[in-house]
Amino acid sequence: MNAVLRRLTHLTRLAFAATTLSAALATGVATSAHAATRIPVVAAESFYGDVVKQIGGDHVAVKSIMSNPDQDPHLFETSPSTARQLSAARVVVYNGAAYDPWMDKLLSASPRPDRVAIEAAALVGKKPGDNPHLWYLPATMPATAKAVADALKQADPSSQADVDRGLAAFLASLDPINAKIAAMRAKYQGLPVTATEPVFGYMADALGLDMRNMHFQVSVMNDTEPSATDLAAFQQDLRERRVKVLFYNSQVSDEMTSKMLAIAKSAGVAVVSVTETEPNGMNYQSWMLHQLNALDAALSPKPGANAK
Repeated sequence: MNAVLRRLTHLTRLAFAATTLSAALATGVATSAHAATRIPVVAAESFYGDVVKQIGGDHVAVKSIMSNPDQDPHLFETSPSTARQLSAARVVVYNGAAYDPWMDKLLSASPRPDRVAIEAAALVGKKPGDNPHLWYLPATMPATAKAVADALKQADPSSQADVDRGLAAFLASLDPINAKIAAMRAKYQGLPVTATEPVFGYMADALGLDMRNMHFQVSVMNDTEPSATDLAAFQQDLRERRVKVLFYNSQVSDEMTSKMLAIAKSAGVAVVSVTETEPNGMNYQSWMLHQLNALDAALSPKPGANAK
């Protein structure tokens, strides 16, 4: 009898193990199948890719082309792998306004009738020649998020409920940023500031700040030599502390902008670092709030402090 019981117990264990293995294999197959059915999305810049992930969740597989926070975006070059990723994408999101001109070329080289291409610049009425740093324009991300949600639901109608929830959550998450902008505008509207490039320009406008030395900034952005008059005016603003803050693009620097940074620090002008790429470990919302908080501190520093 004991031998019979041992035999039955052994068979029971084998059956349980087989069932467990089958369940695991089935789960693995289901997971692989789910991953394979995710909507392939390519974002030219990481902050747009971040927004797509927040809205699409498990329904999307997102690849951001420019995602290195230490890279100079102006020196970016495409590769064959970039072209392959783009050719497979059902949804593409890019900045436009000549910030990422290589995207138009890649899209034209790999046409796909079921692909939706979302250009942020077109959504907010901007064109080549305008300031291309649109992610600092408060209207850009809400408009882009809504267009992304529509594209995802078109690509996969079964995702509608989840995408609608993701969109609502994302739009609500922008409220603290808008509240911070309103509060800072009430405190600092009209204060003179300057920058090495017009990266933060749209946000400075939203805050009501008086941005100086625009000719110099545009020259640097376009990689041309500022005029002697513009250079002298910029240096005078810094040395005589005619501006409250210098916005410094920490991703793009050269001998001239580094010199301006040194003059600002020597004169005691507050310096606020701004970037063109979303930093590691942050989402779009925390990135914007981090820079707004840094500016808030810089505009109301302790005597003799140089906020950064």
